[in-house]
Amino acid sequence: MSVMERMWAPWRMEYLMQDRGGGCFLCQNAAEQRDRENGILFRGSFTFVVLNAFPYNSGHLLVAPYRHLRDPRALSEEEQADLWRVTARCLQGLEDSMGPQGFNLGINLGQAAGAGLESHLHLHIIPRWNGDTNFLPVLGEIKVISEHLLTTFDKLLPFFGQ
Repeated sequence: MSVMERMWAPWRMEYLMQDRGGGCFLCQNAAEQRDRENGILFRGSFTFVVLNAFPYNSGHLLVAPYRHLRDPRALSEEEQADLWRVTARCLQGLEDSMGPQGFNLGINLGQAAGAGLESHLHLHIIPRWNGDTNFLPVLGEIKVISEHLLTTFDKLLPFFGQ
């Protein structure tokens, strides 16, 4: 039997306690004008960029269309182009500000594929560094995020021109 380890992450409680009214957090965050509080780094024509509140690594971003849809086949050509244009901007901003040696990009479609939010399409961008996976997540079933979310936000914001 393994023992669950705990890591201190003080920003998570505030996020967890927010009353989201059971709706889609991406739609709710995009509708509000509280970009810093909601982690929104950039607003494009058809998509926006938000820091993942529960990141796999520092700098973990989500790129999502404003339109609430679950299937990428439903995106218009303009939405598709904006999604990839904004994704490229994210990659450059992360590279310039944090210097990762690689990236994982992914879209989880459906619960079976690991989607935590099935109803609103979003693309994950996860910066990776050589050696960022060590014994802690492999053996200890815990992941250390080395930077506070607002510190990451402030580091990345200048690369989005806002």
